Amino acid sequence: MRTPRVFLLSPAYAGGKRGQVLMRDAAAFDLAVRLRGPLGAEIGEVFSFLSGLYFRGKVAYARAFAHPPPGGPHALVITPTRGLLPVNGRVTLDTLREFAAGDVDADNPAYRAPLELHAAELAEASGGDCEMVLLGSVASGKYVDVLLGIFGERLVFPADFVGRGDMSRGGLMLRCAAGGTELEYVPVLGAVRRGARPPKLSPR
Repeated sequence: MRTPRVFLLSPAYAGGKRGQVLMRDAAAFDLAVRLRGPLGAEIGEVFSFLSGLYFRGKVAYARAFAHPPPGGPHALVITPTRGLLPVNGRVTLDTLREFAAGDVDADNPAYRAPLELHAAELAEASGGDCEMVLLGSVASGKYVDVLLGIFGERLVFPADFVGRGDMSRGGLMLRCAAGGTELEYVPVLGAVRRGARPPKLSPR
């Protein structure tokens, strides 16, 4: 039997140039128009626009290898101010502006408190055998320092992420999703979280 897993996706940065383009009042492309509407747009789509290859890779990978516990979410997005949101949950322009002003820092209560609350709820609801797969950087403490104390050994990450930059991780996940090859996961607790940069992915 496969181990139940929930994927935790690190956030895209909303305060950069692509965020400014998306949040312009005069922006007329489809995603910007929907974001300004009353229903907003799915956070997975919004963050994929902001981040490009990296977040698209995370969404595709989580969709390809989803195996959530019964009734549980397959993928949740870590946000700067609202804890964990389902990858298909919707955000509005006001929410995105809130994200852009937020600081993803383990010492920032506005980021940490809602994330801890949602993570604790997830840990209780998902059962003791469910792994939480962090699709994001483990080299810094901005995610690990918050999540490790709640999930312990259940918090895992792809071993092949060590030493890779964002673009390389994104490309790797897209290839795995397309090819049906799931990566090997190791517990964050006690893992080597920094290492030499691996060889570049071969051109496709």
